[in-house]
Amino acid sequence: MQNTIETASVIAVVLPCFRVKKHILDVISSIGTEVHYIYVVDDKCPEQSGQFVAENCTDTRVKIIYHEVNQGVGGAVMSGYASAIKDGADVIVKIDGDGQMDPNLLIDFVAPILSGEADYTKGNRFYDLEEISSMPKIRIFGNAMLSLMCKFSSGYWDLFDPTNGYTAIHRDVAKLLPYSKISKRYFFETDILFRLNTLRAVVIDIPMIAKYGDEVSGLKVSKIVGEFFLKHLRNTAKRIFYNYYLRDMTVASIELPLGLLLLTFGLLFGIYHWIEATTQELLTPIGTVMISSLSILVGIQFILAFISFDVFSVPRRPIQIRNRIRNMYVFSTEKQQ
Repeated sequence: MQNTIETASVIAVVLPCFRVKKHILDVISSIGTEVHYIYVVDDKCPEQSGQFVAENCTDTRVKIIYHEVNQGVGGAVMSGYASAIKDGADVIVKIDGDGQMDPNLLIDFVAPILSGEADYTKGNRFYDLEEISSMPKIRIFGNAMLSLMCKFSSGYWDLFDPTNGYTAIHRDVAKLLPYSKISKRYFFETDILFRLNTLRAVVIDIPMIAKYGDEVSGLKVSKIVGEFFLKHLRNTAKRIFYNYYLRDMTVASIELPLGLLLLTFGLLFGIYHWIEATTQELLTPIGTVMISSLSILVGIQFILAFISFDVFSVPRRPIQIRNRIRNMYVFSTEKQQ
């Protein structure tokens, strides 16, 4: 497979650099010959990683991009995407420069895209239960919570480990991303999943093992949980509006508002009459209890029905396949003319 990939497709790797001077040369040297371009993005690194690579790396595949202002990992990746697309890359892989991601796994991320199975692939460190024990406990808990929120906001219910930065994307999909709207900092990996869902791109998880050494993570769960929660709520609302009301309307478009209305009514109605009965020391009528209970139960059922519909609505047909079919049709039409 490796030889086929080398001869048939142009693969590029984007390496965002910020305080990774100690590891960056080892990461570059570990990237296999199947890769044609390596974009080292110096995101205004205080260690001057870009200059360090320029002075100490002789790999002719390396191209260095300098940011005059720090833009965050998202900004660095998008700069790499833009350069890779301009140079004609077919698949663009993003690997962190801190040595936590094994470049030897690159083929696993690229193969599903080149075979037409996916538009975007991302790592998942939770496949091997034996290896999970080696992860810091705070990361396990934080990732579980973030993964749950991401399922609602992105619509990819079959994915896990949303903050995993080991990713690969097809050129046709990368061209469609709204670069100016995607979060440029720690929310980047999660936000791009939301954007991919609005494009109806196919995304799959790739099992991987992360390596934890002496590198220091800049992502502190305690500091970002509130910010992430609010951004997930925003993206959830936007995704539901885009997919179920702006672009199309299905039975799920009715189930969600009806479920929320009944659930809210049942709760407020029940609480009001419970407070009234408590303050006046009266027994609540059976009919009142039934109205509240049934409204809550039916509302929950409608909401669960909506979630079930949403789960089965995960994109299944890759964008690149749709584009390939369209291009073949256009080429055939032009040839006939």
